[in-house]
Amino acid sequence: MNIFKKFYCRTFQGIMYMAIPFMPYRKPTMLTSAKELVNVLKEQNKTSVLLVTDKSIRGFGLTNELEEKITKAKIKLTVFDDVVPNPTIENVESGLAVYKENACDTIVAFGGGSVMDAAKVIGARVVRPNKPVSKMKGLLKVCKKLPLLIAIPTTAGTGSETTLAAVITDEKTHFKYPINDFNLIPSFAVLDYKTTLGLPPHITSTTGMDALTHAVEAYIGKATTKETRDMAEKAVKLIVDNIYTAYSKGTNKAARENMLKAAYYAGVAFTKSYVGYVHAVAHSLGGQYKVPHGLANAVILPYFLEEYGNTIYKKLSKLAKLSNIATQEDSDEVASKKFITWIKETNAKMNIPSTIEGIKAEDIDMLSAKANSEGNPLYPVPKLMDKPALAKMYYKIGGLESK
Repeated sequence: MNIFKKFYCRTFQGIMYMAIPFMPYRKPTMLTSAKELVNVLKEQNKTSVLLVTDKSIRGFGLTNELEEKITKAKIKLTVFDDVVPNPTIENVESGLAVYKENACDTIVAFGGGSVMDAAKVIGARVVRPNKPVSKMKGLLKVCKKLPLLIAIPTTAGTGSETTLAAVITDEKTHFKYPINDFNLIPSFAVLDYKTTLGLPPHITSTTGMDALTHAVEAYIGKATTKETRDMAEKAVKLIVDNIYTAYSKGTNKAARENMLKAAYYAGVAFTKSYVGYVHAVAHSLGGQYKVPHGLANAVILPYFLEEYGNTIYKKLSKLAKLSNIATQEDSDEVASKKFITWIKETNAKMNIPSTIEGIKAEDIDMLSAKANSEGNPLYPVPKLMDKPALAKMYYKIGGLESK
C-alpha cells in the first residue's frame, strides 16, 4: 500500500478509535428463557410479534416452545420463516411486507447470523421506509430507533445478538456488504443452550470458528480497549476449551453454554474494536459464491494470521498462553505459531477444509476490489494491505497459488 493511502487509513482509524468513548455502544440485556422473553413483551405492552427465522429451524421444532408461550400470552404472532443463508435485499423486503401487513410492533430473531442480519435490516426498513437497503451500507446510515428487537441465537458463533452490524447481499450484483449502526444492537438477547442442541456438527464447528475469528481479529487490531481485550481473551479461552467437545458431543450442556458465552463475548469485542481482512474476504466469497460465512472465516483465518507475521506475535502469543496452547516459557514467535497450528489442526479434526473450492482466478480482481473497498480504511488491521496484496491471498485461500 502506498504511503499516502496508509496515512489516510491510519488517520481515519485513529479518529474512529478516539471517538469510541463518545459513541452510544450498549450491551443487550441477557435473558435465559422463552418465559422471560414473554414477560418482557407483557411489560412493554407489545401486541404483535414478527418471529423471523428460517424453515429448517422451524422444521426442527426449535421455535415451538416460544410460539406456544407467545400465543398463550394472547399476543399476536406472525412467523416469517423465509430467511435464506446470506440474506438478500429481496429477502428483507419480503419480511418487511409481512411486518407491515400484520401491524407488528416487535421483531424476534430466532436463528443464526443470517436470521439476525435479516431481522435487523427489516427493523431498519420499518423505521426508514424511504431509504433502500442499498443506501444503508457502511456506518450510521439508519440513525433511528428500531422496533423492539430481541435476538435468540441458535448458533454459538456470529455474536450478532450483541452487535451493531448486519450483513446483506445484493442479489443483483452479488455484492455482500455490512450495515453498521448502533440502533441495530438488539435490546435483549436470549442465551439458552437448548436452542443449540440440534445443531449439526459441521454447523457447530464453523460457527464456533467464526466466533474465534471475531475475538482474534478484534484482539490483534489497533482499536482495542481494556473491555474488548478482556472480552476477546475470555472468548478465546472458552472456545479453545469447548469447541471440540461441542462438536463431538453435541448434547454436552456445559460445552454448549460456554460456546454461547464465548460468542457473546466475542460479539462485544468486535462491536467496538472491529474485525479485519478475514471478514472482508469472507464477505466477498459469500456474495459471489454463497460460501457460508462461518466456513469462510474458519478457512481464511490462519492464512491472514501467517501473513501478518511479527506484527501480531506479541498479541497472539498472549492468547496462546492464556489458552494453554503455548507455555509461558515460549517466545512470542513460537507461541504465536503454536496458536496458528492449533487452528489448523482443530479445523482438520472437525473436517473443515484447508482451502475454499470454487474460487475462480478470473474473479479474483473483482473479489479483491470488494475486499479492499470494505476493509480500507474502516478495519484497523495490524498490517495494511491493498488490492494487489489481497488478491494474492485469494490465490492461497483457493489453492490456486501455483496457477
